[in-house]
Amino acid sequence: MKDSRHKQSISTDALDFSNLRMHLLTSDRWDDFRQLFGAQGACGGCWCMWWRLTRSEFEQNKGQKNKEAMRDIVHTGEIPGILLYQGSKPIAWCSIAPRERYPGLGRSRVLGRVDDKPVWSIVCFYIIKECRKKGLLEYLINAAVMYAQDEGATIAEAYPVEPQKGKIADVFAWTGIASAFRKCGFKEVARRSPTRPIMRLPL
Repeated sequence: MKDSRHKQSISTDALDFSNLRMHLLTSDRWDDFRQLFGAQGACGGCWCMWWRLTRSEFEQNKGQKNKEAMRDIVHTGEIPGILLYQGSKPIAWCSIAPRERYPGLGRSRVLGRVDDKPVWSIVCFYIIKECRKKGLLEYLINAAVMYAQDEGATIAEAYPVEPQKGKIADVFAWTGIASAFRKCGFKEVARRSPTRPIMRLPL
């Protein structure tokens, strides 16, 4: 993943995909992650801790405590996901790691394990408002898959939403949209809810 720190403004009409760069979220990029997520922690003080905590822990930690928890994860050397930049500006995020890092998945009746195969889970996306609906979701999925493959993963797994009627509001699409994963080669392997398939891609 090439480094790029030069300044570049973002067009709200179209994105220059040749100027996009992907980087792992390491401690030296914490300030970029903090900038991207903003004062609200992306959504309601989440700071991408939803799948890492129990529901009661998450509610108690909303906001600053979730931010501190994610900062601690990053500064211990764990890689919780990848950042997408246009020029020097962070514009999007994807959380991906071995499924064991997300105990909330194991507690989910809908998203529990399909089998005992080791998988890397793609659990969350955040794209700044002006860059949504421009093809970045597929870009992020493919980048996450490449990262997982580089780390020795043999299966990538995802838990997108598949709306039954029409469009879905951005706030409810944070795990991704099933159609985007299909475009990236993922296949449905289980569905315990009408709108929540479990999808996989062998690597």
